[in-house]
Amino acid sequence: MANTRSAKKAARQTLRRTEVNKGRRTRMRSSARKVEEAIASGDKAAAQAALKAAEPVLVRTAQQGLLHRRTASRKVSRLAKRISIMGA
Repeated sequence: MANTRSAKKAARQTLRRTEVNKGRRTRMRSSARKVEEAIASGDKAAAQAALKAAEPVLVRTAQQGLLHRRTASRKVSRLAKRISIMGA
């Protein structure tokens, strides 16, 4: 257990940040899952709409430091690629 005042404060901050990040991570994964489900259903229009909603969530997650920006970009790119080959 933390002994100094600063260590106790850091422990409290960590708990708060963990809760906030948990929600952010859940939101990010849910939005990506919605795109995956739309792709699996074969509905290209729904998949594009889901990607349009998921992209800002992924980018925001990266800006908030929960995900590396290139990881977010890669996820968006791979989802967009899978949607683009649906019509072909």
